[in-house]
Amino acid sequence: MRNLILNTDSYKVSHFAQYPAGTEFVSSYIESRGGVYPRTVFFGLQAFLKEYLSKPFSAADIDEAEAVSIAHGVPFNRAGWEYILNAHNGFLPLEIEAVAEGSVVPVGNVLVQVMNTDPACAWLTSYVETALLRAIWYPVTVATVSWNCRNIIARYLAETADSLDGLPFKLHDFGSRGASSEETAALGGLAHLVNFMGTDTLSAILAARRYYGADMAGFSIPAAEHSTITSWGRDGESAAYANMLKQFGGAGKLVAVVSDSYDLWNAIDNLWGGELKAQVEQMGGTLVVRPDSGNPVEVVPAAVERLMAKFGYRTNSKGYRVLPDCVRLIQGDGVSAASIEAILSAMQKQGLSADNVAFGMGGELLQKVNRDTQKFAMKASAACVNGEWRDVFKDPVTDPGKRSKRGRLALIRDEQGYRTVNRSDAPAGNLLVPVFRNGKVLVEWSLEEVRANAQ
Repeated sequence: MRNLILNTDSYKVSHFAQYPAGTEFVSSYIESRGGVYPRTVFFGLQAFLKEYLSKPFSAADIDEAEAVSIAHGVPFNRAGWEYILNAHNGFLPLEIEAVAEGSVVPVGNVLVQVMNTDPACAWLTSYVETALLRAIWYPVTVATVSWNCRNIIARYLAETADSLDGLPFKLHDFGSRGASSEETAALGGLAHLVNFMGTDTLSAILAARRYYGADMAGFSIPAAEHSTITSWGRDGESAAYANMLKQFGGAGKLVAVVSDSYDLWNAIDNLWGGELKAQVEQMGGTLVVRPDSGNPVEVVPAAVERLMAKFGYRTNSKGYRVLPDCVRLIQGDGVSAASIEAILSAMQKQGLSADNVAFGMGGELLQKVNRDTQKFAMKASAACVNGEWRDVFKDPVTDPGKRSKRGRLALIRDEQGYRTVNRSDAPAGNLLVPVFRNGKVLVEWSLEEVRANAQ
């Protein structure tokens, strides 16, 4: 699984023999051709460069790749790979340019450009498409989903709250268990942390330390799950809640308790707002009640109203009602960009501030995305054959949306915004900068720099 030579599609293995004789260089680019969102947050390339392209392949990798390829039915370019091993010590002779990580770029623009640096390896540029495109489309798409959720929440806070101070913790990553692998959870969870600081995905914390120099990229709090509550039995629900306050409550502390194991409304009205009300009010911290079932657009406003009926509220400077600091609510079921918008809209109509609620997002954040969410593609756009550059492009009559770009490209930003232009036509200020060359990472972005770019 860690053989770089086999980190590709089967048909790529035969492409070394398919280019015109005399091909010396091939230049390819990656873009989002469109999709759900009109802009994307570029993120994640650095992790791939450090984890995969900064390590050389070995003679044993060549032997394994040849054996697998021949048995699989595809020809193997042993001479080409041995040349790279001998001439470049097993590091790929490629140059990769990219826009700064965290940049928010309109779709239809070049984000990454790749070209071989050794004319004997023109076939290599497109060979890495499978691994490189996969390494980019996923974290970029998750970062984009999370960024748009941030914008939705920020808008409602601006309209219904006194400040945006709580924004970094308004969307919590609950997606680790629903991700397809630990690496998926790590990269997707890290992409979310470009925009927020709340997460339960520990793999993302490790990825942030390893790839982006962040000692601690996100935070969490003690929280209950149904097993810890229901293990006390139905008659012990109040005792289970009291134990959470005893174990984790206190001045300045937050504790989240799932409260729908049996009857959410009874839990709010008679347990939290009755038997345990004084403890909640006097512990000096914040109880975060978590509804976990039902239609969230209906349940969340109703739960906030019931909490206000028991704990009271204040009216802020915008004229919206806010729970006392000792109690808040987090919705962690059925959360998506669309449901966040619907929930906050329903709350606003009832005069409830967005300050009252935070969200936990799982599969919709880390798993319910694919390459077509933002229509990502990597395409060759130029080739140098016998010393002469030629444009390379596709222009399918059956789908104009798949028309690809031509030539060596540059990304500029002027009074018209971001624009992709031919490199020869670009003024000073190409936003694509070399980030990798021949096994070396040339530029490293810290997570704080990425966050600043995105915001």
